Amino acid sequence: MPEAARNRSFPRKRESSRGRLWVPAFAGTSGVSRLLLFIFLLIAPHAALAQSCPEPLASARRLVLVTADTFNSTTASVRRFARATPNVPWQADGGPVTALIGHKGVGWAHAFRSFARNNEPVKADGDKRVPVGFYKIGRSFGFSASQRPGYMRIADGMICVDDPASPAYNTITSRAKVGWKVHGENMWRVPEYRRGLLVDYPTDAEARAGSCIFIHVRVPGATGTNGCVALPEPQVAALQNFAESGAVLAVLPRQALDRFKGCLP
Repeated sequence: MPEAARNRSFPRKRESSRGRLWVPAFAGTSGVSRLLLFIFLLIAPHAALAQSCPEPLASARRLVLVTADTFNSTTASVRRFARATPNVPWQADGGPVTALIGHKGVGWAHAFRSFARNNEPVKADGDKRVPVGFYKIGRSFGFSASQRPGYMRIADGMICVDDPASPAYNTITSRAKVGWKVHGENMWRVPEYRRGLLVDYPTDAEARAGSCIFIHVRVPGATGTNGCVALPEPQVAALQNFAESGAVLAVLPRQALDRFKGCLP
């Protein structure tokens, strides 16, 4: 290699006034250049980690993190986080608060079952477990009228179909459309649904992977849910505000947090 090329390819060594000290050639550059280099070195690791995180978590800017102590826990800690871009660290935004989760705890969603280890449970319809994974939070809903963008008011006859044999599986429709023989939750008759949020849970009827996953109100005396996350009504209202511009729900048992190191707060 020519001498000139070698000089261009590697930083030079310089002497400090206090002895021999190796410093890179860019140490003598302007303050602006050094600042830009510092910013690059700061965000580069986060950018690389974001690229390896599962979606929709990787591109999320707002996060609702639900952490259960074990796969069989019936309560969980809920915390909120936010960040300006996907390439910077998460910052705490609220919590923790305690949520009620599945009567049988949590289990890996079919879409995220590749992250399961040993004999960890996988979510199936009717198993009363909250699905472990990452999901976009959808529209706010409730019994009362609201001016929230995209708000869905629960009216008489509205149903969430949990029958895998139905073409309407894992969707909200009406009894007028699907009839009374199709199995589902008659949402207008469920007090927990007086305020809530939809969860964009992937539909897989063939695998019976679960359906009708919501964040909703926790009612007095309840000891668990059928697969949803339940919170006191003021906390549900706070999440409706938080998620209005878009947010992701993460549900994980504590033992699985390290599998997403660098992706989570």
